[in-house]
Amino acid sequence: MQFYGYFRSSSAYRCRIAFNLKGLEYDFTSVHLRRGGGQQKTPEYRAMNPQALVPTLVNGDLTLIQSMAILEWLEDTYPEPAILPADKDKRAQVRAFANIIACDVHPLQNLRVLQYLGDEFGADQAAKDAWCQRWITDGLMACEDLLAKQSHGSAFCFGETPGLADICLVPQVFSAGRFGVDLAAMPRVTAVYEACQALSAFANAAPGKQPDAEE
Repeated sequence: MQFYGYFRSSSAYRCRIAFNLKGLEYDFTSVHLRRGGGQQKTPEYRAMNPQALVPTLVNGDLTLIQSMAILEWLEDTYPEPAILPADKDKRAQVRAFANIIACDVHPLQNLRVLQYLGDEFGADQAAKDAWCQRWITDGLMACEDLLAKQSHGSAFCFGETPGLADICLVPQVFSAGRFGVDLAAMPRVTAVYEACQALSAFANAAPGKQPDAEE
């Protein structure tokens, strides 16, 4: 498998965690989102990913974009260890939790959105940070409330082992730190993050440990 990503991309971060949890090896190609105006915008990369986003996964004749589709494909192709519950109702709950982050929160903090806020509306870095803080806080507070309803007693989101919900939550908490979000009112979110970080699959997927990492 050939994986195209960027160390700081939350979407690529999700996939790295899943690769590690499932013990899968892959070849990595860095797509620098800022260098030269953004390597994701080159004709060569757009030929693989018309959205000009990361990540992209290439496996033989198959090319996949969108991290959530990649995660679902990994689960279908390499089902053990599972990142989704066997029970259909619980799977739906896990997907709903994950999509709070992947569909509602993360897109609003995406680099291209922040660049647009600056280019078109004159937003400086403080304004961009305030924008991100608002939407990240709203999303993570919803996650906090959902976690409060869980009664399994595990350190992870929806069971005894980490899964799709944890895979999405951890990169978002990392991003919350980047944008100065106050997590004091989110003890469950913080506890899940810390439990996951104690596992090598999550720790080794962290942005700072990637071959293309920068300050």
